[in-house]
Amino acid sequence: MTNHLARPITPAALKELRDTDDSGHTRAPFTDDEGGAPLRCCLRRSRSGERLLLVSYAPLRRWAAENWAQPGAYDEQGPVFIHAEECGGPADGGDGGGSPYTRPGALRTVRRYSSEGRILGGRLLELPEKVDAGFEEAFDEAFADPEVALVHVRAVEFGCFLFEVRRD
Repeated sequence: MTNHLARPITPAALKELRDTDDSGHTRAPFTDDEGGAPLRCCLRRSRSGERLLLVSYAPLRRWAAENWAQPGAYDEQGPVFIHAEECGGPADGGDGGGSPYTRPGALRTVRRYSSEGRILGGRLLELPEKVDAGFEEAFDEAFADPEVALVHVRAVEFGCFLFEVRRD
């Protein structure tokens, strides 16, 4: 079993998104009164009183630009929560350790992409009691295919992008 790292949205992308999101709009910050929003900047849930933005984000587009890939119609965008101001990223200061936004029984899709940015398939994952072990098994399965360059994890309920895992 390999240890796969959940990747937050990069600081450079966050800076751009705070100015203009991937749908070309400027978003107004709001105060999260309840907490619990899945933050893609630091891979944790928001706390009551934090200032957030809900922005449109195209995760494959940014990866494709870095890798000269052409995802074509697979270049999806959707809503994600981020801190309204720079937050410093995950608590460990680097890529996320463990799997964020987890609870046993939650449904996730583990979507596989090629180095060209094309979908190679995926799988539905119902998170088991040992959540990290469930993700590790799904990632090991995905990366057993040498054509898989990266994996996106999404919530089934809303289809939201949660985090990315890349081939080591």
